[in-house]
Amino acid sequence: MNKLLEMKNLQRYYETPAGIVKALDGINIEINEGELVILLGPSGSGKTTLLNCLSALDSPTNGEYDFKGKEVPRNHSEKMTSFRRENIGYVFQFFNLLQDLTVIENILLIQELAGKKDPVRAEQLLKLVGLNSEKDRFPGEISGGQQQRVAIARSIAKKPTLLLGDEMTGNLDTETSDKVMQVLVEACANEKITAVFVTHDESLVKYATRVIRIDSGRIISDEEVNKSKS
Repeated sequence: MNKLLEMKNLQRYYETPAGIVKALDGINIEINEGELVILLGPSGSGKTTLLNCLSALDSPTNGEYDFKGKEVPRNHSEKMTSFRRENIGYVFQFFNLLQDLTVIENILLIQELAGKKDPVRAEQLLKLVGLNSEKDRFPGEISGGQQQRVAIARSIAKKPTLLLGDEMTGNLDTETSDKVMQVLVEACANEKITAVFVTHDESLVKYATRVIRIDSGRIISDEEVNKSKS
């Protein structure tokens, strides 16, 4: 597999009245194309901070971050925005669908913002997540699990290289979470998308190819998932 990204000795420190908080304290990581990585760790461990650095929503304090062999922009909002637009898809915990747009319109809007409006592809993505029959309904008219599947379709509508998710099944029950993850794995495989997801839910490990555990801003384990045992 080809290497997609690499972080070397990445640090993200915050100054607070109580002193310096080391949210990330020397992260070393390589992620290859096609991997589906789950980041596990307790609250406050640095998972979301790492996700924000991966997406260039946040700039590290120190260290290196290369994506496709090029240094990722930092401390320059326009360049960071361009990097995200060209490379990153994001699935949030709270769906963030626009309530006054239909399911299909939510996807078309993201395509349009990325300069890649394609109604045929939008419908194909809804079929991929099993929701083509709901395309003309509004988000408030479908279930939470269905809304999250729409959010997945929307996030890959612009063909991102890297798909990131932050506790995206946190508001769903176990059965619905499993359905969402199954859809996600299939979508990433079909679209050839590399994915990294933050969760505290150990049961989702079976959907990953690799699990990285974080605590106190440091990686404490990094293991491939043995599918024969999951």
